[in-house]
Amino acid sequence: MTRLACMTPVLRAGTTSFNDNYHVTWGHDHALLLNQDREIQLTLDQKSGAGFESKMRYGSGLFHIRMKIPDKNSTGVLTSFYLASRSSHHDEIDLEFLGNNGPPYKLHTNLYINGQGGREQQILLWFDPTKDFHSYKILWNEHQIVFFVDNVPIRVYRNNIRKKVGFPSQPMHIFASIWHAEGWASDGRKTDWHQAPFHAHYQDFHVDGCVVQDHNIRECYSPKFWWNAEKYRKLNPDQEREYRNVRKMHLVYDYCSSKSSSRYPECHK
Repeated sequence: MTRLACMTPVLRAGTTSFNDNYHVTWGHDHALLLNQDREIQLTLDQKSGAGFESKMRYGSGLFHIRMKIPDKNSTGVLTSFYLASRSSHHDEIDLEFLGNNGPPYKLHTNLYINGQGGREQQILLWFDPTKDFHSYKILWNEHQIVFFVDNVPIRVYRNNIRKKVGFPSQPMHIFASIWHAEGWASDGRKTDWHQAPFHAHYQDFHVDGCVVQDHNIRECYSPKFWWNAEKYRKLNPDQEREYRNVRKMHLVYDYCSSKSSSRYPECHK
């Protein structure tokens, strides 16, 4: 696949410390800052996993992280990067990496809207995400949500509220974590704890997002934010080709092809 350059923000993350925008929220003794606080290692063992979140909430943006997920036989280990609100009927935009005993590795995406999830898709990554850092992004603006892997769009969710299709509208924090998800994340296979500890690494902590102080995100749709510009309202022709190729060659599960698809109006345009 060719890399897409048009969605790449100005690369300021190399000078951004983890503590500038994030803090560890659980598993403090399983989180280790590295490289002058420009990288964090999260560890999972039988005692605990670990997680961190952003200090601020956001209402739109292009949210970016570089990750290297655990190697060895990591069956049952889930490594994540996602956005989520805190409410009884929350919104959430998920990127989750399912551990495995070697490639290919599944990348699981999901959306919760007003408390309703189940909008799951899975792709098989075309590279080994345990060998090196790769770029993962979530574009969220008034018009669409796009998931990117190394600037390649792998999933698009359009805002079709006028057609009674739900769309995230709550301020969200950015989260990341490593935790034990044996069962649904391992196809019933058991985790081999002899392989522990499992390490996930994160880099690039600059945030391109609209900070929200209250519960209203309308101001975050302003054209003054570059990710709301017209060219980010839909995929360009090159991105469309990349996206079609991903769906053809790498998509292994789509909720719109499942028995429960009737619950989701976006599956029946």
